[in-house]
Amino acid sequence: MMRMGLCIGLKAETMVEYKRVHAAVWPGVLEIISRANIRNYSIFLREPENLLFAYWEYHGDDFATDAARMGEEPAMRKWWELCDPMQQPLPTRAQGEWWAAMQEVFHLD
Repeated sequence: MMRMGLCIGLKAETMVEYKRVHAAVWPGVLEIISRANIRNYSIFLREPENLLFAYWEYHGDDFATDAARMGEEPAMRKWWELCDPMQQPLPTRAQGEWWAAMQEVFHLD
């Protein structure tokens, strides 16, 4: 199992809508995430900075392949079309990233 953390900004004018859609994530999207071996998935919001922090546990053997399969799913692409315009990627993210990956520096079970 691999713990993963990512962060991204949230545009202030979209905060209410972002919270609304995430209060009722489409069942098809939830199924796709589960099939990609992602478990214990949470998104946190820090206001007033409007910073989103996502955490999940990956239980598969090849995250790149599972992530690519997620991206091929029409329901997931529609979900990203809805949510991506609400987000503000960090200027310091790595090339090719939307959500910026974070390094785990501490963990306690």
